[in-house]
Amino acid sequence: MIELAYFERSDIEQLISWIPSASFTLQWAGPAFQYPLTVSQLENYLQNANKEDSDTYIYKVIDQHTKQVIGHISLGRVDRVNKSARIGKVLVGSSQYRGKGIGAEMVKAVLAIAFEEMQLHKVTLGVFDFNASAIRCYEKVGFVQEGLLRDARKNGDEYWNLIEMGILEDEWRMNHKK
Repeated sequence: MIELAYFERSDIEQLISWIPSASFTLQWAGPAFQYPLTVSQLENYLQNANKEDSDTYIYKVIDQHTKQVIGHISLGRVDRVNKSARIGKVLVGSSQYRGKGIGAEMVKAVLAIAFEEMQLHKVTLGVFDFNASAIRCYEKVGFVQEGLLRDARKNGDEYWNLIEMGILEDEWRMNHKK
């Protein structure tokens, strides 16, 4: 099991160590960061986050048994008028934890914050169409595919398609009761 806590400046170096390449950076964060990831970029990312009226909440993911930080996830574009937000920057950083359902637990934990604490109506995310394991993870949690943005991001000489996914509060509640 995992728990979420606010990402802090003291977590920056570990996050940087998990980002090995420009294509990985693009897949993890879209155009939000440039490779190599730097302390300065992450300090800017944190600057207005995690406050009561923020539109971005950034979390580190902690293994409850070992108390080690094993991942990262954010809830951004929080729109309190339209009651929506967007999950982003989902990363199971430690390779020993990948493929064990941690990603789904992370997403469920952020959705609990979005739907139960913030009382939002809809949460969206984007995932590249070649990332089959992430798509399965999101579908398992209850997200549905809402659209495809063709050639949405350029990586070197190729373009990547982005699948838009979303989940509504009633879908979350129905899945969460199971």
